[in-house]
Amino acid sequence: MEWTEERVATLKALWQNGYSARQIAERLGGVTRNAVIGKAHRMGLSSRPSPIKKTQKPAAPAVKERSCQWPIGHPGSDDFHFCGEAAEAGRPYCSTHCEVAYRRSSGSSENAA
Repeated sequence: MEWTEERVATLKALWQNGYSARQIAERLGGVTRNAVIGKAHRMGLSSRPSPIKKTQKPAAPAVKERSCQWPIGHPGSDDFHFCGEAAEAGRPYCSTHCEVAYRRSSGSSENAA
């Protein structure tokens, strides 16, 4: 396959109209999508954003140091957050959530960590 002036003009027009390299290769015939990408690159045609939509994850809620880090709600949902009450000394949770998170063992008088 040879890159004639007509084929180059077609490539350039289709590229600028947003056609994918695969679509351009199909229209030109006898050329691969990689050949189209290579030729577009050598011609200095502007790169385009990926047609694959990227979903942005919402920023994780900020956790204040020394505040309860017990998750409330489902991660990724709009109402997800952390408890935020004052944490017990040396623990990541407030007293209420420490009662849920830490169980006493049957033979010990101290909380298990």
